[in-house]
Amino acid sequence: MIALIQRVMQASVVVDGQTVGVIDNGLLVLLGVEKDDTPEKSARLCERVLGYRIFSDEQGKMNLNVQQAGGSVLVVSQFTLVADTQKGMRPSFSRGATPADAERLYLDFVERCKELVPTQTGVFAADMKVSLVNDGPVTFSLQI
Repeated sequence: MIALIQRVMQASVVVDGQTVGVIDNGLLVLLGVEKDDTPEKSARLCERVLGYRIFSDEQGKMNLNVQQAGGSVLVVSQFTLVADTQKGMRPSFSRGATPADAERLYLDFVERCKELVPTQTGVFAADMKVSLVNDGPVTFSLQI
């Protein structure tokens, strides 16, 4: 399971012309699910994402996590994160979970986030338009 996290001042997701998720300060989480991922991996990744200290404290140092900073989370499914790009000029998606398994674990991750921090989402497997104002820019890739 892979999460590309971006510290944002604002982020939103539009599907078919309708805004389905929007946050102000917080994290945009692009989430990719691999074949061997489990609910335990989802739990661990959620813990890491929400606990990752990438928000500034009073001294301007990255010492606060999204909860401590009073932020929100916008979770967007992104199967391309699990692509194998080692060979050729076209990505392979053979490492990705089946759509049913990926959706189940995506929703599991989202529910875990919702228990701890205000959380918005995109629409699983939809053609989404994601907009963001990256703060920093600060972007990290976390993998479990």
